[in-house]
Amino acid sequence: MAQQYSSKDFFRRMPNVLLARYFQGQGLFAELDFGAMKETQPEALIAAWADLPDERRAALEAELRAVHDLGNKKGLLAIQDAARTVLDCDPDALVSLLSKLAALDDHASQAMTAFLDHRELWLWAERFHHADRLAHWKKRKNLPQVLPAADADSLTHLATLMKDHFTKAEGRGRNCVVEHYRRGDKDYFFAFPEDHAARAVEWVNGAFDARPHNPAFEIVFVYCRAYGTLDLFCRGANKAVVPLQEMFARAILKCDDLSPDPKDQKVYNLNPLMKPGFEFVHAPGGGISSVAVKRLRLSSKLRAGDRVTLEANPEGNPQAIYELLEQVRKALPLHQYHVTQVELSASVWAGMGRPPKKVSFTVTHPNSCSLRHDALDDTLRDMLVASGIEPKVPSDLPPATPVLPEPDF
Repeated sequence: MAQQYSSKDFFRRMPNVLLARYFQGQGLFAELDFGAMKETQPEALIAAWADLPDERRAALEAELRAVHDLGNKKGLLAIQDAARTVLDCDPDALVSLLSKLAALDDHASQAMTAFLDHRELWLWAERFHHADRLAHWKKRKNLPQVLPAADADSLTHLATLMKDHFTKAEGRGRNCVVEHYRRGDKDYFFAFPEDHAARAVEWVNGAFDARPHNPAFEIVFVYCRAYGTLDLFCRGANKAVVPLQEMFARAILKCDDLSPDPKDQKVYNLNPLMKPGFEFVHAPGGGISSVAVKRLRLSSKLRAGDRVTLEANPEGNPQAIYELLEQVRKALPLHQYHVTQVELSASVWAGMGRPPKKVSFTVTHPNSCSLRHDALDDTLRDMLVASGIEPKVPSDLPPATPVLPEPDF
């Protein structure tokens, strides 16, 4: 679990030389001798920080919280991925940056160094890191395997389609912006439509008040050209999923007729998991040591809404769920049921000298998965493909050449 942010803790964890660089860049605290302060004991800085006007401190704290959020292993991976994309055309600069980060002692220093020295990739890293933490994606397959359009007109087209849809359907979304980021063989599109107006209770210059504001809600598309798949993150009702997929196909893939074939929505095949002895397939050395079924949800083929959920502890007995299933089979005609949701428990490598890490996640028929898009969960996604739970036919398409937009900092 990520460590909660506090300014005092942040200042104590961050090397003084980096704190000095940050505040000098802000034109603050010139009177402080950062070199004379003891590491992990910047009491003079903490006192000076408390004396700042509320609005100035709030603006700086937003930046420091962002650095804090990326000051961990997953944050470093996001920074590295951002560097590989943004510095793709400058291999020497990329090698220099990666070497500089690798030479630092901790993740907090790595995040602050990237923030101070490479602002051109910081927004990319923030977006990647945020997407890595999102769960419960809806997937669609059999999309056209084309180079996605990421020019300004196409992004504006997608934003306009989303504005029209949400304004008519939900009375919100009057404004919208869409950003594109290339990451390896995937294209990320972040959309921010305007939400309903809200009132937030805030402290402003010592006064406690509720102020109206116009927040944005978030929709994320992750398109993989090689497999013709689209992962969609959208909080709320499922009724928006198909329209959003169609908007994306029209504006970004230039496909005006996205097939409504239900098979395109059926991504996961969970029925094989009813068979005792089902073997999960994962590459040796890939970081996964074992996978077991923890919970099965069975839905009746004859009566909609009739469900049976079985849950067993796989610790020490990976076949525990199937032993329970055999007991249930004596009372229920299981051939009249199919698997609509499964919870899996995986043991993954956690590092040298550390015990394996237990990771639990759910896969729901036809197209929902709680896995994220970080490196570990991508390994588990590959396991689902190799095991036949997510049938996928590889493509021989060459890698796409990205057209990189310039982020608006």
